[in-house]
Amino acid sequence: MAAITASMVGELRAKTDAPMMECKKALSEAEGNMEKAEEILRVKLGNKAGKAASRVTAEGVVTAYRDGDAGALLEVNCETDFVTKNDSFLAMAQAAAELVAKHNPADVAALGALPYSQDGFGPTLEDVRKGLIGKIGENMSFRRFKRFGGSAKLAHYLHGSRIGVVVEFEGDETAAKDVAMHVAAMKPVALSSADVPPELIDKERSIAQQKAAESNKPADIVAKMVDGSVQKYLKEVSLLNQSFVKNDKQTVEQMLKAAGTSVKGFTMYVVGEGIEKKTDDFAAEVAAQVAAAKSA
Repeated sequence: MAAITASMVGELRAKTDAPMMECKKALSEAEGNMEKAEEILRVKLGNKAGKAASRVTAEGVVTAYRDGDAGALLEVNCETDFVTKNDSFLAMAQAAAELVAKHNPADVAALGALPYSQDGFGPTLEDVRKGLIGKIGENMSFRRFKRFGGSAKLAHYLHGSRIGVVVEFEGDETAAKDVAMHVAAMKPVALSSADVPPELIDKERSIAQQKAAESNKPADIVAKMVDGSVQKYLKEVSLLNQSFVKNDKQTVEQMLKAAGTSVKGFTMYVVGEGIEKKTDDFAAEVAAQVAAAKSA
């Protein structure tokens, strides 16, 4: 039997984008014949991993892992909502969050290189990802993650599998969990007014100026109207100034003070946020097919 070398496995993997162990098995079955091994993989996996790699992954799940003061928040994407119910996909997502918390990888590539096996795929997380692409038939990708570890305590909240929040705090854990739930519901952009990104403030000021200009009021009144609009915006989007979702008679800051708790920061992931989803124009597609049939 022909010896299967690492370079042969690498060459077949580059050609097919199939998981490393599947390439090795195919080469063994083909007794080292590269073309035959490629054929075996195409029969077994339909070369799905390579074909799926360019498709948009705007669905997915957010998952969290916490072990004491170390934790992680992670988003993994797929193409359709159907896959977000798949047990293998969910197991991979949860395992990835745990790997982030325990190994603190520098980026997505480093995360993928960590040891992990599942469903017969491995020995790395990236091999499992590619293996599941071939098995399920949809592209999937690790989009982003954040690891937490330090002096602050952690509380997290998952709203289903589409929104995840981690809060770094000192004090009462129940109050911190309430804040995490509040963040998921109200989606603040910063902890305090001072933390709101300047570009967001500039955008809001520009909108306020355009609206105020239409009032035809004196310049000094317009300036006050603009400043008032900006201050109102800052209160609406900063966590500590927002009305607490469980009791709108007090702000989040007032609730935390009453509970003897302080929030150091928060992180929120929303599945697919910022990813442009492909929308198919069914009518246009049908019209194109009809036109093609007429010209044939």
